[in-house]
Amino acid sequence: MPSVDTMTTTHAAQPPAPIRRLLRQVAIDTQFVLVGFPLGLITVTLFMSLFFTGIGLVIIWVGLPILVLTFMVARGFAVLERARIAPVLGHPVHRPHYRSEPGAGPLRRMLAPLADGQAWLDVVHGMFRFIPSTIAFCFVVTWWSGAIAGLTSWMWDWSIPRGPDDQDLAELLGMGDGTGTRLLLYFAIGVFFAGTLYPVLRASALLEAYFARGLLCGVNELREQVAEANAARTVAQQQKAAAVSAEANALRRLERDIHDGPQQRLVRLAMDLGRAEQQFATDPAAARATVAEALTQTRETLDELRALSRGIAPPILVDRGLQAALTALAGRSLIPVELDAPLADRLEPTLESTAYFVVAEALTNVAKHSNANEVHVSVRRNATGLIVSVADDGVGGASVAKGHGLAGLDDRVRAAGGVLDVSSPAGGGTRLTAALPV
Repeated sequence: MPSVDTMTTTHAAQPPAPIRRLLRQVAIDTQFVLVGFPLGLITVTLFMSLFFTGIGLVIIWVGLPILVLTFMVARGFAVLERARIAPVLGHPVHRPHYRSEPGAGPLRRMLAPLADGQAWLDVVHGMFRFIPSTIAFCFVVTWWSGAIAGLTSWMWDWSIPRGPDDQDLAELLGMGDGTGTRLLLYFAIGVFFAGTLYPVLRASALLEAYFARGLLCGVNELREQVAEANAARTVAQQQKAAAVSAEANALRRLERDIHDGPQQRLVRLAMDLGRAEQQFATDPAAARATVAEALTQTRETLDELRALSRGIAPPILVDRGLQAALTALAGRSLIPVELDAPLADRLEPTLESTAYFVVAEALTNVAKHSNANEVHVSVRRNATGLIVSVADDGVGGASVAKGHGLAGLDDRVRAAGGVLDVSSPAGGGTRLTAALPV
């Protein structure tokens, strides 16, 4: 077993991580370009001969199988090239979608590549890849040769024969035999090529890699970007529709609550005050009792209005944050609530309002429909957002389907970009979980 000193010495002898990454990238780029040049010569020769032979013989139908063979061979070389460019680009390259005819006959399936745009791009890449490959190959060979030859000139300069003209020129310039100056010049050239080796190799490899990526993956990447944009637009439209639905439901519920509560009490209050006005002349004692009852109605109306305002935007939520608002909400619940909400920092106002609404609506539904004995409320922050969970031990049977009490809550959560999940087996209690993004 090696000693600690030996292991420390071995570890210290290794180059630093950035240098190791640079040397690894130099090796990857070099082999990519050196292998790409002969591949380019092979593909241009093979595809030119097969493609134009197929085009020339297509009039007698013999050319169709040759063209199909050309496309299939091009697809194989394209698969190889995608695997080769991945280390150069530093990320995996996905295989594009090729057209297929699974339900068609054998002839139609065989001819399907002729109508596939990506298959044509594979053939075009095979025919013209030798252009960037040749350019990259020339730069890589030149820079490697200049660096190696210049830095090792002292090893081979002696083997080059010198003529009398070289000796006379060196003596005329006062350089003796000129060996030292010549070696210094060669070494300076080698230092230049070695110092610029990495950027030249990188640029050459990327020239060839981006050419291949543009033809072999560009259309597919553009298609994926369009699909992602359409999906994002669909999600935005769904969120907009959910927000409109949630707002409409909230307004209808507020209108109903005002009509059924404070409005009725105010009507009764007006009637009581009118009756008291008439009683003051004939029965002052009865008038005082009516006024006292009107004061009670006033206090109850104010309490109902405060309760309604809590459902819209409670002042404690705005002033002290979500944790304090949930604590107050749990304290007013008719069913015992175990609250777990370790939120030290304030969150976005929209996020806090949505989380509060989820908990408030869930506790209201529990009190009305669940027959539960206990409720557990958990609100926790994670890397992506806020997880709100409300679980009870009631009768279950809750649903987010339209027409049920949680449908409006689902709209509110989706309007905020979140997801609502409800697990409520019959007799097994209900667990409501909302994931809200930051």
